[in-house]
Amino acid sequence: MLEEVERWLDRRSWSVTDRPLERILAAKRNTKVSVVLPALNEEATVGDIVAVIRRELMTEAVPLVDELVVIDSGSTDRTAEVAAAAGARVVARDAILPRIPTLPGKGEVLWRSLMVTSGDVVCFVDADLRDFSADFVTGIVGPLLTDPDVDFVKAMYDRPFGDTPGQGGRVTELVARPLLNLHWPQLAGFVQPLGGEYAARRSLLERLPFPVGYGVELGLLVDALHTVGLDALAQVDVGVRKHRHQDGQALGRMAAAIYRTAQLRLSRGHLVRPWLTQFERGEKGFEPRTYAVDTEERPPMAEIAEYAHRRVA
Repeated sequence: MLEEVERWLDRRSWSVTDRPLERILAAKRNTKVSVVLPALNEEATVGDIVAVIRRELMTEAVPLVDELVVIDSGSTDRTAEVAAAAGARVVARDAILPRIPTLPGKGEVLWRSLMVTSGDVVCFVDADLRDFSADFVTGIVGPLLTDPDVDFVKAMYDRPFGDTPGQGGRVTELVARPLLNLHWPQLAGFVQPLGGEYAARRSLLERLPFPVGYGVELGLLVDALHTVGLDALAQVDVGVRKHRHQDGQALGRMAAAIYRTAQLRLSRGHLVRPWLTQFERGEKGFEPRTYAVDTEERPPMAEIAEYAHRRVA
């Protein structure tokens, strides 16, 4: 590990207990905090997450979160209804920036969320978390309120796989961590580089391109490094993350998209074949299924006319 990264680990890696809630609230002052939950068919978990944030972080006694928004990506279950009943403002993905046709993917939702939120600090939380704790929000928002030199904070945590501790994050260990260590060694200190819980200053997020799909976490992390430097990035230990796990083929598609996102950043314009073929057993034996992994990206939000007009207004 680079000596720079070792120093960074001592300087920019914290525990949620390092910043008591009282200290965070005292540092908040006039800073507005938005929490965004991207959601697609998450009726089983989204309501509990919203309820915890409303109950513990949006009260008169604890006014940490000013805005809680669930962006629904076209759910076919009761995600939107459950989230609204729990106290979130629910916005349909397709209703945001209607001039620009929507593309499928989590990154698309995160990018569009900048248009319908107003916080100086924007905190992203996945909507499939179980046994959710408010520490996931306070942990990653805290450094942005107490440390003016920090611009981007990722959560780190244990990720059990079923009843087995420490076996989650398979794509992280097999794809993302090798890529980062080989090509962006300054980022080798991040425990959960692909984790979906992170917070950043709007002034940074609006300057970054957003890969529309699975590559969004790696893309934002790499681009944040190049935009503000390693010392402006940080991570906070928030405990244990429990969530729904993907099957092996879904992980394969995720891995391909992440690799493609990395490749675009390593060599813009280099020609590769952006397809992944997987196999499923069918009536005639193993049948190929081919998926496109060419990662679309959205430009920095600051370049979008509607966003600029909103800020002027």
